[in-house]
Amino acid sequence: MPKILHTRERLIESARYLFWERGFAGTSMTDLLGHAGVNSGSFYHFFESKEALLRAVLEEYLQALRPMVVDPAFAQSDDPVARIFAILSGYRGRILQTDCKYGCPLGRLALEIDPENRPAHKLIAENFQGWIGAVRECVEQMKDRLLKGTDREALATYVLVVMEGGVMLSRSYASVEPFDRAVRQLRQHFELLLGAKARRSTKAKRLAAGRRM
Repeated sequence: MPKILHTRERLIESARYLFWERGFAGTSMTDLLGHAGVNSGSFYHFFESKEALLRAVLEEYLQALRPMVVDPAFAQSDDPVARIFAILSGYRGRILQTDCKYGCPLGRLALEIDPENRPAHKLIAENFQGWIGAVRECVEQMKDRLLKGTDREALATYVLVVMEGGVMLSRSYASVEPFDRAVRQLRQHFELLLGAKARRSTKAKRLAAGRRM
């Protein structure tokens, strides 16, 4: 039996969908109330404004990141590199499921919301940082395989940038291919990074052997 959502939950769920489909500015109060099936009195009992509802949506995204995105990907493998690409594979699935109409809801809101709306942007940044943090966990697990001095936070941030850019291009091109190209290039980047230390170690051993001859 489907879960019966309470009024506040219905408003948040409706806002999540409508903000993703139409954008924050493109979603009117009439749209929200109609989609959630509530009246304005019920709305203002829970939220003082549409901006307050937006913050609740962003808090929900933050809470859902681990159980909905990260944990399912991490459950697929113990290998840190495989886990990173499992997260990206999840987004590829969303692109295909929506016939290449999928757009990252956080990316859309980050571009649309007025920069002066600092409370909302603070929550958006926290969501992004949570995503980066999950990838950073994987990068930390492979730190012994990376060259000394590798900026692991920058590397985790780079993965997020690839995902966001790939999703955006796939939506614009109506094709998953731009996303796939970006992910292939990212995979090659990891292969080069992880192979660099091994190559340097092999070179050092050869030089040491040459000096002993």
